[in-house]
Amino acid sequence: MEELQKLPISGHTDIYCLIGDPVAHSISPAMHNLSFKTNGIDARYVAFQVRSEHLEEAVQGMRYLGIRGWNITMPHKCRMAELCDRLEMAGEIAGAVNTVKNVDGVLTGTTTDGTGWVESARDSGHDPTGRRIVQLGAGGAGGAILVQAAIDGAKHIDVFKRVNAKSADAQRMVDQLNEKTSCEVELHDLRDLRTLHACLADADILLNTTLIGMSGTPGCLIPDDSFFHEGLAVSDIIYEPRETELLRRAKAAGCETFNGMYMLLYQGAASFRIWTGTDMPVDAVKKAVFS
Repeated sequence: MEELQKLPISGHTDIYCLIGDPVAHSISPAMHNLSFKTNGIDARYVAFQVRSEHLEEAVQGMRYLGIRGWNITMPHKCRMAELCDRLEMAGEIAGAVNTVKNVDGVLTGTTTDGTGWVESARDSGHDPTGRRIVQLGAGGAGGAILVQAAIDGAKHIDVFKRVNAKSADAQRMVDQLNEKTSCEVELHDLRDLRTLHACLADADILLNTTLIGMSGTPGCLIPDDSFFHEGLAVSDIIYEPRETELLRRAKAAGCETFNGMYMLLYQGAASFRIWTGTDMPVDAVKKAVFS
């Protein structure tokens, strides 16, 4: 990526950024800066680590400094939705945003996480349109994926999540999707393994949106291989490690699998279009950043 180090910055250069905690591991700066260069756009993308207690002040600073747009990663997606002046439908239903556009100090938020997963599923040959999905988890990116999959025409989604203080928010999201889309969505207790087994027997896609399986939180929420079946595609939004225990076991059971790497690419591409009105050069980014 030596060519990126030679890019000039002037008083006309637009600034975009990522905020979260942590952010040092992110490949988003490489994706967006390569895209700006390829498309001939005078802009740069940087990453800022922002702690939760400083989020509101950071957002106000970016608003008035004229930062043109930003991505939001953990743990700020839900709080950022509250700080926006306007929300697009997907962000409003999900109650979380990962993309903000700043126009003359007015902040419009949306979520492209769902679009990222839907496009990565299509790229892997598993278009969720008309399919039955079992989704593990509904918080953060999981909520965004649930919303977008329903909007984009999934037939039925069974969502399994832990019963906790956020269960009412998840039920609100499910109720809105049943009202506003043609998708049938049901919410279940993640501890109800009998129902999980029954739902998976009829499912086309199993999707994990929880942190279980990530480096630092190893494991798998599927208790044994009887939950897998021929024709089931298994997806995990985790991309580090590239193959989680869930994906490894599913592959061994004969299922096709795909991880969250291209979800990151396509959610970034959707953010890029919102900000610039141009398409991210996806093939170039795949080759330079994801190879």
